Amino acid sequence: MPNSNSDRKKTAVSAAPERREELLATAAEVFAAQGYRATTVRRIADEAGMLAGSLYYHFDSKESMLDEILSGFLNDLWARYDAVLAAGLGPRETIEALVTESFREIDRHHAAVAIYQKESKHLQTQPRFTYLADSQVKFEKAWLGTLERGVAEGAFRADLDVRLTYRFLRDTVWVAASWYRPGGQHSPEEIARQYLSMVLEGITLRE
Repeated sequence: MPNSNSDRKKTAVSAAPERREELLATAAEVFAAQGYRATTVRRIADEAGMLAGSLYYHFDSKESMLDEILSGFLNDLWARYDAVLAAGLGPRETIEALVTESFREIDRHHAAVAIYQKESKHLQTQPRFTYLADSQVKFEKAWLGTLERGVAEGAFRADLDVRLTYRFLRDTVWVAASWYRPGGQHSPEEIARQYLSMVLEGITLRE
């Protein structure tokens, strides 16, 4: 327990980042449920149990909150994707790892993923959110490059339409955010394993 003015100041400073994270988590849930444009600062403050004016002590606008939510999600995603891509894995193993990390990110940043899917097309036209378009280009390059390498190395079928396959994988994985609930019956790793089994092995029995 702090016993001096200095101790109390240190406690307040150390608690501030945690409070910011709590407020961002609350804002993310509201944005995901109501949509960014329909959400007011007052609604976020109400959900956080504070006055709207107090929220401005932590953030200068709801745009700033959205920026931190989306950039935090993408920074985390790319830290994990980049580690996979730098690991020197074979094409199949890379796809498996990317799918698994994707489901882990859906679990960690469920609300942010929902916001990204609903809002990114509109937001990326704004100067503050141009990094969303940059991330999409990088994302496509990573997945397409892995699929193309797999075809070239004989890990995937020679007749594979890599762009169609990329779109199928992308949509199959990320649309799962619409029904997945963190803490549910299946872990992200188990869902990834089932998805990969269907994608890579099919669903019919081999004779």
